[in-house]
Amino acid sequence: MMDDEPLSDWAERRDAKIGRLRAVPVVSGNAPRGVHVNPDAPSVIERWNGYSWEPYGFAVNLDEAKHLLHPEAAGDPEPPKGLAPKLLGSGKGRHRKPQTPR
Repeated sequence: MMDDEPLSDWAERRDAKIGRLRAVPVVSGNAPRGVHVNPDAPSVIERWNGYSWEPYGFAVNLDEAKHLLHPEAAGDPEPPKGLAPKLLGSGKGRHRKPQTPR
């Protein structure tokens, strides 16, 4: 077909996902597979290698799995000094209401 995606674009998109992690609960039979359903169940951490998911680690429960998957969100780091968030200042942006004269 003429509207197919070029192979190079597809390969670039696929390669961008290499290294992505996911948690898969260790369950038997037809038990629910959602990690959130049984947060105390152990999980296998899998890593995408570009072709398939491969075992990468093991988590004892949901909290540990979240820490492994999102280490930046585990702590609440303080912003470096000098990089404090800027408060909303005055201005005439389209999203602002016009200032009333004083």
